[in-house]
Amino acid sequence: MKDNIWALTFFLLIFTGILSAQSDGGRLSGNFQANANFFQRDSLIGAANTPQYDRQLYGSEGWLNLNYSNWGFEFGLRFDFFNNSNLLNPNGGSFSGEGIGRWYVKKKLEKFELFAGYLYDQIGSGIIFRAYEQRPLLIDQALFGARLMYELTPDWKIKVFSGRQKQQFDIYESVIKGGSLEGFLQLGNEQVVTLAPGLGVVNRTLDDNSMASLVSSVNTYEPTDTFIPKYNTYAFSFFNTLTWGNFNWYIEGAYKTADNLNDFNPQGEQFFLSDGNVLYTSLSYAAKGLGISLEGKRTENFSFRTRPQEQLNRGLVNFLPPMTRLNTYRMTARYAAATQELGELALQADISYAPTRKLSFNANFSNITDLNNQLLYRELYTEINYKYKRKWSILGGVQVQQYNQEVYQVKPGVPIVETFVPYFDFLYKFDRKTALRIESQIMFTGQDENGERHDYGNWIFALAEFSIAPAWSFSVSDMYNASPGKYSPVNEKGEKLAKHYPRFDIFYTYNANRFSLSYIKQVEGIVCAGGICRLEPAFSGVRFSVQSSF
Repeated sequence: MKDNIWALTFFLLIFTGILSAQSDGGRLSGNFQANANFFQRDSLIGAANTPQYDRQLYGSEGWLNLNYSNWGFEFGLRFDFFNNSNLLNPNGGSFSGEGIGRWYVKKKLEKFELFAGYLYDQIGSGIIFRAYEQRPLLIDQALFGARLMYELTPDWKIKVFSGRQKQQFDIYESVIKGGSLEGFLQLGNEQVVTLAPGLGVVNRTLDDNSMASLVSSVNTYEPTDTFIPKYNTYAFSFFNTLTWGNFNWYIEGAYKTADNLNDFNPQGEQFFLSDGNVLYTSLSYAAKGLGISLEGKRTENFSFRTRPQEQLNRGLVNFLPPMTRLNTYRMTARYAAATQELGELALQADISYAPTRKLSFNANFSNITDLNNQLLYRELYTEINYKYKRKWSILGGVQVQQYNQEVYQVKPGVPIVETFVPYFDFLYKFDRKTALRIESQIMFTGQDENGERHDYGNWIFALAEFSIAPAWSFSVSDMYNASPGKYSPVNEKGEKLAKHYPRFDIFYTYNANRFSLSYIKQVEGIVCAGGICRLEPAFSGVRFSVQSSF
């Protein structure tokens, strides 16, 4: 709290000077984002038995971000507030707090760049280090510390950093430091080949309190499971992007020395000691009307956290690239494969072809197994898009999935969920300002040996959206559990209910400001942001949101 008070005092003084210095060529910009949820209890869909539904009835969160540049400096300040928010722990917790969520100062001195404060950065694709933010999941893993960057040549730079990871309005005790060297090379004169190589190293030193807690847990294990925990863990990576004509090839390999890992399971925590490695590569080809992309990743014991006691999306030092398509439609996005840090072998292929401006095709295939070849996730996604002049367009396709719910959602003993989802999206423009969009999807699920449908069973989803540019948009949708399955809600007699989950939205845009008001009934499901996913409970109530830039 003392750090927040000092930071707020410091930046209030700076911004007081800023407001009087605009004539000196300074630039002030910022943005504001806020959500307000009004919770309406609905025990039939599982929207109950949390503080928000039982007594608080309201929750909100917001972020005000200010940036200023002048005199060769860049300053940033962000105020965060959370009132009975369910973002941090949607399964039952309530988080309230307010204060300075981020501040930083950056200065460039010829070839040097100095940075102090809350840092967002990454090395390579993020496999050994990524400090980032994803607000929909309340992930804010900024590194609170300092970074020094030096430009060796116009094409080569080196950076080093040190700090501790943010934890809401507090800081984890473990220390993280590292550095990287990145460059650019051009080979040949006519058939140009370019290389963008780099290498990085990161070290995490565990704090004494976390070590004491870890030792206490290990001392309760059977002799065959005990180990000597490590204070220091090092992660190394080498990466390179090769570009030749229409081809682009990225490869990254990473190794992590022995670390204290947590094999969390329904029976509780189980710590063990192991080193880890990751190999990731992607190859793409792009030509007129044709695009092909291939990806592969092998992960083994590469959980890298600020302390081993953290679980799910908390305390992550790194980021493992997802290996599945980021779907957007309600049914095609219902089951998403979260990255498995302790072991997975993943492949993905994507092909897009547009023979004309009016017609295009897309197909995507992904397959993920653990290192023992157990199927975790498989998806085949197809899409056809046709545009008729500027009047209307239609998009449609089919998705087929296999989803290991036992692994991804920790539901023991359930079969792999199998789905078949046909979908379409139709857009009709009445004139330059008004348009109507209609979309629909049907999800058919498989059955177990007793004839019971997987998970929630079959679904029908339909949406209609009417927009009046540039200000207004209205949408209404319904998600209907047509053939209930294993986890569908039941009535007092224990009978499965074929329930509706309606939603109504109003959006209004004025200049750089966007407001939305929604009534939502939402089933339990996966929510993803930036390739990070988590299972969230059902939601019932009203939501108001605002986004503004200036």
